[in-house]
Formats: sequence, structure tokens, C-alpha cells
Amino acid sequence: MPTALVLQHVAVEGLGAIADALAARGIAVRTIRTYAGEPVPARLDAEALIVMGGSMGVYEADQHPHLTEELRLIDAALAAGRPILGTCLGSQLLAAALGARVYPNTRKEIGWYEVELSDAAREDALLGDMPQRFTPLHWHGDIFDLPTGAVHLAASAITPHQAFRHGANAYGLLFHLELRRADLDTWMTAFADDLVAADIAPQTITGDADRRLAAAAAVGAAVFDQFAALIG
Repeated sequence: MPTALVLQHVAVEGLGAIADALAARGIAVRTIRTYAGEPVPARLDAEALIVMGGSMGVYEADQHPHLTEELRLIDAALAAGRPILGTCLGSQLLAAALGARVYPNTRKEIGWYEVELSDAAREDALLGDMPQRFTPLHWHGDIFDLPTGAVHLAASAITPHQAFRHGANAYGLLFHLELRRADLDTWMTAFADDLVAADIAPQTITGDADRRLAAAAAVGAAVFDQFAALIG
């Protein structure tokens, strides 16, 4: 049975709907909980690597030494040609491993923001059958430049690079398609300080959440299934 190694940085940012797609394809999961002090493996002994989100910045390795080890593991996965999926912080770490700059945006992008796929995304294995525009949840302050050699896949109004692919099977998604309603409710409490700091009213996120999550979940289920197919 193939296995996906998951790097989880925060207790409340788990696989969510990604887990369903992996299970449906018969792919086992092994999770490294860096927030609990579990060490990042020195080598990738799995068929794929999934890197989840987190509240820290890629450039904060002095405060979070495990980030340096994660970058090394991503490098190893890239060199081995293993499928990689980075979500939010995970996408930033993948971009950094590929030599791109990761830095704070002019303002935080928190809430429901439309993303638009690029022309190149129409030929992509994960996004090729997705709607040209869809509206996922965003919860990030940092963005990245497009890594050299990567394919630009999506943008939003304030973030030029929302998704990219490097090679045939390494993907960075800055937005969140994996969230379920219970996950969102947990985030609203766990990350309440982010909303206060950005002067965002919680109601703008939760008010129409069920409808928005259902629409995003339909996209996410298809995207994550296609990623799981790359592993299997």
C-alpha cells in the first residue's frame, strides 16, 4: 500500500478532505506533528509528501528549526520525483525549496476570495477540469514569487501566484480547499487574533460559510482525487 508522509505544523490544520481522497485511493497516511515536537525524517520513506499550513513564516527558521529540515525533505522529494502537495505554508515552503522568494504581502488575504485559473491550468492534471473561477477560503499573509521553471496555475485579485506546478507532480496551493465546516469553526476560535489584527468581522467568513464550503468542497474533492491518483 502506498503511503503519503504528511507534515502538520498546527494541531487545527489537518488533512481535512485530503484524507478522504487518499483513503478512497487506498493510500495510507503517516503524519509528522511538528507542533508536538515530532522530528522531521532525514529521508523520505514514502511515496508522496504533503505539507500543510501553519502560522509561522518560511523565513522564521530561527524560531522554528524544523522548517530547515522540512526544506531538506522537500528537496529530497523533488529529487526523487515524488508527488508533492503543499497547502498554504506548504506551498510557500515548496516555493522556497525551489529557490523562490517568500515574503509578506501588502495585506493579509483572509476570507473568501475568488481565484482565476491561468491558461496553462487548462492542461493541468489537477486543475484542468476545474471551473475557470472559484472561491476558496484564504488565510495567509505571506506570498511567493513563481519559482524558476514552475508553471503558473492561478491568481487572485491581490495575490499574483495562488497555485503552481513544478515538474509533473509537485504542487503548491496557497488557498484552502480541504476545509470542512468543523475545521472552519475551529479556526475561527484558534485564529481569532488574526481577524482582530486585520480588522475582519467574523461574520464575513461564517455568514455564508455552508454554501461557500460546499462549492469549494466540490472543487477540492476533484483536485485531491487527482493528486491521490498521481500517488497510486
